[in-house]
Amino acid sequence: MSQSSTEPRPRWSPWHLHGDGRSVRPGDVVHPDERLSWPRTVGVGVQHVVAMFGATFTVPLITGFPPATTLFFSGLGTLLFLLITGNRLPSYLGSSFAFIAPVLAAKTSGGIPAALGGIVVVGAVLALVGLVVQWAGARWIDALMPPVVTGAIVALIGLNLAPVAWDGGGSGTGVKAQPLIAVVTLVAILVATVLFRGFLARLSILLGVVVGWVLAAVLGELDPKAVTGLKEAAWVGLPQLHAPSFSLRAVVLVIPVILVLIAENAGHVKAVAAMTGRNLDRDMGRALLGDGIATVLAGSGGGSGTTTYAENIGVMAATRVYSTAAYWVAGVAAVLLGLSPKFGALILTVPAGVLGGATTALYGLIAILGARIWIENRVDFHDPVNLMTAAVAVIIGAANYTLIAGDLSFSGIALGTAAALAIYHGMRLIARLRGTTPESRPAPEPEL
Repeated sequence: MSQSSTEPRPRWSPWHLHGDGRSVRPGDVVHPDERLSWPRTVGVGVQHVVAMFGATFTVPLITGFPPATTLFFSGLGTLLFLLITGNRLPSYLGSSFAFIAPVLAAKTSGGIPAALGGIVVVGAVLALVGLVVQWAGARWIDALMPPVVTGAIVALIGLNLAPVAWDGGGSGTGVKAQPLIAVVTLVAILVATVLFRGFLARLSILLGVVVGWVLAAVLGELDPKAVTGLKEAAWVGLPQLHAPSFSLRAVVLVIPVILVLIAENAGHVKAVAAMTGRNLDRDMGRALLGDGIATVLAGSGGGSGTTTYAENIGVMAATRVYSTAAYWVAGVAAVLLGLSPKFGALILTVPAGVLGGATTALYGLIAILGARIWIENRVDFHDPVNLMTAAVAVIIGAANYTLIAGDLSFSGIALGTAAALAIYHGMRLIARLRGTTPESRPAPEPEL
């Protein structure tokens, strides 16, 4: 049981004080409707900012979006998420890596505005799904996207992004551009992961980026224009905003991301429920609605699409503090950082080799996360339906198969996602009709 204060909650506050507000006894957790003292709550909130920072700013660097704008909308989206979920779900909404490949593809025809239009549509559809889930329940999500499908989609996204790590997907801006800096960055990430303990180990990507940036600065490999922009940027100001434009091609390229966002949100809600010992299924629809509206807001102003962050769930697991008060602190801090053009200009100085080294690890982690989903859910690959679903979808995504229909182009992630769904449900239906699956075969007659 959690050690909560016996003092009544102040009318203006949505949180009870946990115990004396200074410590958490062994075996206790600080629940979402509790908090520690405000200085300690601020400290935990800052940890959440640091935890999300490495991944959140990497996405706009790769996609060419304004980093400060993305950070600003991630903080704003987090605050909105907390309001929509009734202050019951502790989560941070950071940049989703699932958007990277489709956004890069959408930019080739319509630039940033077209990609933003796709993000807005994805957010709107996700919000609609949230309303349906809130009304009808969340069981149909598990039926539509069982673990073998979600694992395949996540894995193929990581593999589809591999060429971007090497040469920026053909732009020559990845590892290929600055091999030495890229290798040093990657080695620093690997070493930091095992050299440090606890929270610092979680910052290995950020630490590796810092090491790579310093090396590039020493070798004179920083972009002179970016350095000049850093010197001239103001300390305080509004982030750079972009308005979306809408094209069918961009929407088709980006829309498959919604399946990943649904899976991520559902998984994170279940993870928080398990850690806090509370049933949060009734809030699943609100979580999807909150993320959807936050993504619409981000896409409307020039930010990356958002998702709930596993990094911050890791912080909660380490601290056992699930207070939403800490996330209010993190959201406000991110908004304030986004209002500093100087900070955004600093991020833009990160060189291509550093990004190449960091994304080599990040994209690989995404691919392996798909395999982790299979393992943790004990997906049976002796079942040919599961085996073929994963096998075909992953290859379509990794090889970036492309289907052109008139003016529309369907690339690896879109085709791979569609293939995973069609193959799984199509083969499962045929197998059940033919009686070739274990669950459809008649039970053997008992031996006498």
